[in-house]
Amino acid sequence: MMNYIWVGLVVISVIAGAFTGTMEDVMNSIASFADTAVEICIGLIGIMAFFCGLMNVMEKAGLCEKLGNLIAPVMRKLFPEVPADHPAQSAMALYFAANILGIGNAATPFGLKAMQELQTLNPTKGIATNAQCMLMAISTTSITLIPVTAIGLRAAVQTEGAAEIIAPVIIATTISTVVGVTCTIIFEKLPRWKWENIIEKEIAAGRLEINENYVGDKPIVLPEGYKSINDKNNTVAF
Repeated sequence: MMNYIWVGLVVISVIAGAFTGTMEDVMNSIASFADTAVEICIGLIGIMAFFCGLMNVMEKAGLCEKLGNLIAPVMRKLFPEVPADHPAQSAMALYFAANILGIGNAATPFGLKAMQELQTLNPTKGIATNAQCMLMAISTTSITLIPVTAIGLRAAVQTEGAAEIIAPVIIATTISTVVGVTCTIIFEKLPRWKWENIIEKEIAAGRLEINENYVGDKPIVLPEGYKSINDKNNTVAF
């Protein structure tokens, strides 16, 4: 989606420049900002390499497991349906740690891994569980204590007081996280958005698609003769 957005912006800019007679300015801007983008990326290499390496060392040293144990009480409250020994727990711990440090690029692979692991606890395809919705809410509003990427960008363009954004970032992300988590908890309890009710509607409409990789242990038998989209069997578990 982002690729389409950026291509659209470039195309619109070129068309606008052609119609307003400022094509030369548009082309000069494209060339100059391309150089700026490369300079910023080079400036970020050292910072990102350091923190990504630090995260890898933490993982190998078992610190991530200790971090997972430290935040386990909070995780159990936010993700009650995820077993304590499930791989999703460690993946989410790494993801949250990277987000807290503000390392967006390092957090992305951990977030993808966490979502993949949570999908093994999802009996369906295409319908997110409460745990997956909560992970998405936290990922988009995550508390950040040290916005490393933002500080690196500001330092790369030689902004004075590059680290002055730490306090505002902590306040803003704390508020956004509290609001996001609260809204998710409220919505998942509303009849219209309750996961079990959505499943019942999908079953009634014959649209439920079964996840063959589900590893849960609470099976529910679908109506006799029911055919799912992928038509593998007539049972699903959640």
